[in-house]
Amino acid sequence: MRIRTDDEIYRVDAVWLGPPKATFPWRARYVAWGVGIPVFLLVLSVERQIGIGFDFFSTAWAFVITIALTNIITSKISHERPLGAVFTMWWRELHAPRERRTGTGGAASASKIRVNRERPRPRPRRRDRSRRGTAPPPPPYPPDSPGRARRRPPAAVGR
Repeated sequence: MRIRTDDEIYRVDAVWLGPPKATFPWRARYVAWGVGIPVFLLVLSVERQIGIGFDFFSTAWAFVITIALTNIITSKISHERPLGAVFTMWWRELHAPRERRTGTGGAASASKIRVNRERPRPRPRRRDRSRRGTAPPPPPYPPDSPGRARRRPPAAVGR
């Protein structure tokens, strides 16, 4: 459901249908004519810069592109958001600071990290060294094996 505004000024649809008794078959707001004519000239100049010649089909395609661009631009324009505000918003959005997703600095490398083939063994305790004079025997399980995991004490009965 579309609700009409209460304001008398904006109730009038500001469109130009063409000369009297020879109206156009479409409705275009005044702002669409103001936007469409410069867009058409811009599209024609871009076609010439690309190297497309001036003939019927290039002008027809320029006219189609102009209608599409004008519809896109004027869909964002209303009496509450004029053309200048839309262009200002577009310009500020285009030049707003962005988050940098790449790191600053050079490439990281692991070439300077020393790697030993064997894992380091725990040092013997002081009293063991003083008694025996040799290192204690290695543990029965490797340090990261599942057999070395601690067991829970049995659950209390009567809970």
